[in-house]
Amino acid sequence: MVTKFNGYNLQKSERHIRITKSTVDAAVPGATRYVLWDTSISGFGLQVAPSGLKTFVLRYRSRHKFALKRFILLGRFGPVTAEQARRRATEILGQVATGKDPAFERQQANQAALTFGDACDRFLRQHVTAKRKPGTHGLYNHIIEKKLKPQLGIRNILKVSRQDVAQLHYSMKATPVIANRAIAVLATMYSWCGRVGLIDETVNPAKGIEKFRETSKERYLSRLEMGRLGRALVEAETIGFEYAFDPTKPNSKHGAKPGERRVVQAPQAVAAIRLLILTGCRVGEILNLRWAEVDFDRGMLHLPDSKSGKKTVLIGRPALEVIQTLSRDGEFVISGTDPERRRVDLKRPWEAIKRRAGLHDVRLHDLRHTFASVGAGAGLGLHIVGKLLGHSQSRTTARYAHLADDPLKRAAEMVSNQIADVLNGGKGMAILIPNGENVDDKA
Repeated sequence: MVTKFNGYNLQKSERHIRITKSTVDAAVPGATRYVLWDTSISGFGLQVAPSGLKTFVLRYRSRHKFALKRFILLGRFGPVTAEQARRRATEILGQVATGKDPAFERQQANQAALTFGDACDRFLRQHVTAKRKPGTHGLYNHIIEKKLKPQLGIRNILKVSRQDVAQLHYSMKATPVIANRAIAVLATMYSWCGRVGLIDETVNPAKGIEKFRETSKERYLSRLEMGRLGRALVEAETIGFEYAFDPTKPNSKHGAKPGERRVVQAPQAVAAIRLLILTGCRVGEILNLRWAEVDFDRGMLHLPDSKSGKKTVLIGRPALEVIQTLSRDGEFVISGTDPERRRVDLKRPWEAIKRRAGLHDVRLHDLRHTFASVGAGAGLGLHIVGKLLGHSQSRTTARYAHLADDPLKRAAEMVSNQIADVLNGGKGMAILIPNGENVDDKA
């Protein structure tokens, strides 16, 4: 790499120069960050960022045999002059010569003042907000604010022991999934603090905490249940559902008359629920869907962002027909009360629809499971089902493996029924032969 310095190209081997005000002024930002090292004080340098920010630094190794290289920021050019930074570098190197480790001592002092709550705030702001999706940020923020901070927030980050974390985990045993997620977030936060130098990388009190066993909540709709859901969806968008009426309320006399107390659901909400079961998409993928992402000619949804990243979803004719029934009033396919904005959620309409259909224990995400179960039961194969759902890992689709045996179950049912017929006094039994023909046993 070649760096510009005072109008000349500065090769990597030439990045040693006496650091003075004039040489600092002459340093020009490059495409990447680089350091100019002083020729008279070993380890003293000027770090130049692509933004133009110039910072004085000092690199040294303590006298300990296995000591790591230390890196200290001496100050930003402007508030700190080149001569002030030079004097500070000389002072620190003098301390190192007497056996001290100023960088380590500074780190220890910072750790002594860093609380668990402060570390969580920095983790959310500098890592989760900047590098994770909004949904992940929402989950992390909820767990930190509601589960971790109330118990550990004022503690020094180095004073949180493994016993403290184990006790916190045990206190949430009534909600094992949340308890396990809390420990996972805590472990991730400590790992991040180690990577950025806030604490030693070996410190992580969540290490070795055994998680609770989680019961998988996989619910699939049967054919009868899908029929009830279909009828409830039609009723929701046409005549609506009757709502509860309290005649004892002061304004009850102004309420609707009997037979007219019905609420019709928004067509966008009903369409969204239909699309969930017809496509196997996640709720967020449907609510964030834009008209520009729908390819009507090829039957595709081009999603720029999802839980598994950018992906293309193949959809069938029924799903396309649902989309085509909606008016294009704004950017989003499933718009809210404001046509220019997407609908935020489907909680209220789904509660009404599933109550009408008698599906009280069914979640919206179970519609995605139902889509997968139909595909697996039809013998499509787990690889194809995983592709339709957009799974990035095959083990995610493995939960539907038992459903792929459905054709075999039907065959076993047929054979056992015929055997039972003979055992119960029937006149004959059909024997299955390799070519699929049935031959009556006349013996």
